[in-house]
Amino acid sequence: MDAGRKREAELTALVDIALELASARDPGRVLNTIVHRARTLIGTDVAYLTLYDAARGDTYMRATDGSVSAAFQQLRLPLGAGLGGLVAKTHKPYWTTDYPSDHRFRHTSPIDDAVGEEGLVAILGTPLIVDGAFVGVLFASNRTARPFSPAEVSLLGSLAALAAVTIVQVRAAAETAAALEQVSEAHAGVEHAAAAHDRFADIVLSGGDVDAIAAALAELLDVWVVLFDALGNELAASGQVDRSLAVRAVAASDSGRLVRSGSGWMVAVTAKGERLGALVIGGVASLSAADQRIVERAAVVTALVLLFRRQAAEQSQRAQADILADALSGAADPRALADRLRLIDPARQLPTQLVVALCRGDHTGVLARLSAPLQERLVLVGPYAGDLVLLLALPDTVAAAKALTDVARRCDLTVAVTGPARWGQSLVDAYQQATRLALTMLRLGKSGHAATPDDLGVAGLVGAATVDVKAHVAHVLGPVTAYDSQRGTDLVGTLEAYFAAGQSPTRAATALHIHPNTVQQRLDRITALLGDGWQEPERALDVQVALRLLRTLHG
Repeated sequence: MDAGRKREAELTALVDIALELASARDPGRVLNTIVHRARTLIGTDVAYLTLYDAARGDTYMRATDGSVSAAFQQLRLPLGAGLGGLVAKTHKPYWTTDYPSDHRFRHTSPIDDAVGEEGLVAILGTPLIVDGAFVGVLFASNRTARPFSPAEVSLLGSLAALAAVTIVQVRAAAETAAALEQVSEAHAGVEHAAAAHDRFADIVLSGGDVDAIAAALAELLDVWVVLFDALGNELAASGQVDRSLAVRAVAASDSGRLVRSGSGWMVAVTAKGERLGALVIGGVASLSAADQRIVERAAVVTALVLLFRRQAAEQSQRAQADILADALSGAADPRALADRLRLIDPARQLPTQLVVALCRGDHTGVLARLSAPLQERLVLVGPYAGDLVLLLALPDTVAAAKALTDVARRCDLTVAVTGPARWGQSLVDAYQQATRLALTMLRLGKSGHAATPDDLGVAGLVGAATVDVKAHVAHVLGPVTAYDSQRGTDLVGTLEAYFAAGQSPTRAATALHIHPNTVQQRLDRITALLGDGWQEPERALDVQVALRLLRTLHG
């Protein structure tokens, strides 16, 4: 009767355990419940459970109840080693009253040390098997010698069977939940990517530029964005940009797929095998696969917009070249030319007077080197008769030549600047004068310079079809004549006496009836007005000719 009541109690306990395990969903909680129930049911000091690691081919400690040793709680049992290793290898239960002295088992130092530190003596182990698949081993152990009855072995085996089924079910449920979560995340990623695609499509269809794409991408992914062209020039930016990182990133970017560089991300913007630029983002620690695809899609859309921009620019350049050719040849009515210009850019204000800048030499890349203020003054530009011709809305040729000096030097161009001229024959005449001026500059070795006819002095006068004498004198002697007019001095007379005396300050002083020091002081003032080098032979000749023309103007 006592045995029957005990058996009934054990069966009731197993039913309770089964119900408790059935309600558990967390894998960690299930394992802790199993070892706690095993320790209570068998009445031992310690209970523990090892799980099978198929990748390493051993079992490892997963849950304990009553254990005090850290080394024991981290123990791994090779198959066949120790009591647990033998259970794992044979898939059969084993037990011993005194494990340390039981030579039926293959003792190893790691196992014996861990068992000794835990103080275990009597050990019972039974396998966890479901549908022939080995899951792990369930143990009940005592710190003093004690026998395990067949009923206790059977009872722990029944608990192990329940535990194995529960473990497999919980694992399956966890894997199912993880798969569902991945599906959900993938679905959300697809929706996010679809929304991004629609956003980019709206930008393209509405005529938006690359700055709109950068702003949309920054908003969609909460990042900063920088777009560079193929030369590394910044085209668009959005957000709080780390430009030092962006510059390093664009230098390393050479792929059509998104890649990591330091703390940033980059993707090359390519079309038909040609690299048009690079899209760089940052300000985010990681990107999901869906977000990475969005960045790559943004790069594709950016390439499309850059191609549209290039095609529009090429069409505009061809149209400008046609208008320029008609304007410089005099083959079209000025009013018709103005109407054609308005078709290219309705907002463009057409100036009545233009400056002609003729660039002779290799003019590749000249337009990219023009300063922003100069590009704003550009009315028409294009190749003509082998040269690059620019029509600029600038007040005078001096300002134009000064603005183009740096471009001429950096590109080693000969830039002849003439004008100002009006639409029609006046513009044709200015262009023809520019071609003569460019030829004269080349003969004088003026490559890498920008100059007006007056800048060449006598040579410029000789090469000109017509000469504005007053303008030429003002160009050469203007600062000196203005000084005399404002202060009532006679630096012009001093110059005439100086050249008449063979550039001798002493003889000039005698002719002027003044002290030589006074002459020298006046010459120093003239140097301050005209700049150094005016006494060199070439410029001295220009000054003397201008003095003679000045006297002619004044009768």
